[in-house]
Amino acid sequence: MVLIGFSSCKLLRPNLMLKTPKDYTYDKIVDSLSKQDYKIDFNDIVNVRIFSNDGFKIVDLANSAQNARFIELDYVVNRDGTAKLPLVGRVKLAGLSVREATEYLEQIYADYYVKPFVYLTITNKRVIVFPGNGGAAKVLNLVNNNTTVIEALALTGGISDDGKAYKVKLIRNQDNQPPKVYLMDLSKIEGIAVGNTVVLAHDIIYVEPRYRFARTLVSEITPIVSLISTTFLLYTLTQRIR
Repeated sequence: MVLIGFSSCKLLRPNLMLKTPKDYTYDKIVDSLSKQDYKIDFNDIVNVRIFSNDGFKIVDLANSAQNARFIELDYVVNRDGTAKLPLVGRVKLAGLSVREATEYLEQIYADYYVKPFVYLTITNKRVIVFPGNGGAAKVLNLVNNNTTVIEALALTGGISDDGKAYKVKLIRNQDNQPPKVYLMDLSKIEGIAVGNTVVLAHDIIYVEPRYRFARTLVSEITPIVSLISTTFLLYTLTQRIR
């Protein structure tokens, strides 16, 4: 009875993270989550290159087989969502997709360039993935703009042997608001729909690990049983000597 009681407390599962109560209400997964574009967020580093005449210089250099040397500068999106750019100063980029930010900057730089062509990339997009085994957690740098949950899991090696494919949590942090938590069942083919949800900056993908009760119980209880047995043996020998 005492050993069974251990299973309901934190003694046997001290490394379990991001737990939710049994009656927790998860956020609803809607189709728009798989169709939305990556949104720029604070702490993102954006690389901005600006050319005039709709980028004619890029095409001209490519056709003339000359070495194209462009000045590439990285700009950090600050906590207030703005980045300080040349000529125009601070510009709010957080919350915009790459396409929206590009079009917005082209409008702003139209005062300084003739038909400006803006090329913008994000160089440090990342999410955190826990594949079901704490030691295998990774901070994943995203190359594609619209990386999905399934793609992110595949890039980190997939769900581990100890992971529950039917209990995958997508935790989405929101500035000054409680995080949104989506529960996904990827154990069935129907899960492909929710698995195509596009991940955003600072998302956490957490695969709940399987609880191996017997193995954990043995590893935790064995030292205690050994100590009790040793103490009892010493006590017995002491009584016999007397």
